[in-house]
Amino acid sequence: MDHGALLLEQNRLLADLLGEADWSTPVPTCPGWTLTQIMRHVGRAPRWATTIVRTRAQEALDPREAEGGRPPADRDGALAWFRQGPRLLLEAVADDPEARVWTTAAGLQPARWWVRRLHEAVVHWVDAAIALGVDHPIEPALAADGISEWLDLLVALPGVAMPRDGSTMHLHATDEGLGADGEWTIRGGPSRIDWEHGHGFGDVALSGNAADLLLAVMRRIPGDDGRLVIAGEREHWTTWLANTAY
Repeated sequence: MDHGALLLEQNRLLADLLGEADWSTPVPTCPGWTLTQIMRHVGRAPRWATTIVRTRAQEALDPREAEGGRPPADRDGALAWFRQGPRLLLEAVADDPEARVWTTAAGLQPARWWVRRLHEAVVHWVDAAIALGVDHPIEPALAADGISEWLDLLVALPGVAMPRDGSTMHLHATDEGLGADGEWTIRGGPSRIDWEHGHGFGDVALSGNAADLLLAVMRRIPGDDGRLVIAGEREHWTTWLANTAY
């Protein structure tokens, strides 16, 4: 999967959506935010990552310290700023994709780790689309990779919990062609989780298309509205949702 090309594409999709929108529109899936906050947040993220990569940061960097992290005040300037950010990141990473730098949840990782964070732009594109009442289809392979990337982040975070030691949750994407990449078995307890690809069973199992599974684990859809099939102990699912904020 070409994460660099996908980063550019997701940025373009969101920029196109913002281009004609009223930026004061509230975003129901991000309470308290409008499209202005979506634009600023998604626009600053690659510039923050670019600063981390260029400086080979080994410790946390305040996003407010990102070079060029504030958009211009005018709409056209802000959109140009928004579109430029991913290109700056890709240029910085290309200098040395394997350079070890600080990351938000996984310690020191190769600089290319930041390119795969494109999935944040995917989810916020969905947020904007929901706010504007337009369709938001996500390709199955992209959605599946988004779930895997999200789980990788959560493994490294404290406080991500399952109800008890040995608890399991299984996710099964029903899209054709994903194979093992479309199944995830998550195991854990009160203080940690781990996961692996592959067919299996869980204390709770969720099945549906990969896009809906991604949006459910990211709390963009409720999960129990008929788009997914949930079998087993729902306590495991509700505990998961309560303990996976990021």
